[in-house]
Amino acid sequence: MELRGSRVVLRGVVQDDEARLREIVATPEVAQWWGPVDEFDDMLAITVGGEVIGAIQYEEVEDPMYRSSGIDIFLGPQWHGCGFGQDAVRTLARWLIEDRGHHRLTIDPAAHNTVAINAYERVGFKRVGIMRAYERDPVTGEFHDGLLMDLLAGELI
Repeated sequence: MELRGSRVVLRGVVQDDEARLREIVATPEVAQWWGPVDEFDDMLAITVGGEVIGAIQYEEVEDPMYRSSGIDIFLGPQWHGCGFGQDAVRTLARWLIEDRGHHRLTIDPAAHNTVAINAYERVGFKRVGIMRAYERDPVTGEFHDGLLMDLLAGELI
């Protein structure tokens, strides 16, 4: 699979990508949110001009009563704030809505990750609510709050 955004290309991760993705996940700016990643099999590489700059993944809920999809993403720190993450999220969201038939997408950043939250809002995600003590912080080991955000098909910007 290959998905083309306005600035990025999303494609399946190949073995040659794994060393680069491990480097990215090990940077303090990414590790503070992600912690160690064992496998990249369920991710799509985010590329710009053929260079791997991060990865994005999705999971789908197939139950017809709750059919929806969740998204998660990381980018190398040198690419933060450049709009590539927004383009990657928007590109994957469009595919999940138009090709996979999802009417609702979710994303769940740490509640104090304001940079990510602002980027997701620029794509059209709305704040739903705080999930208290939602995930274990990969650095401190303590639980911190998460922010549940969602996007309905007609809200994609």
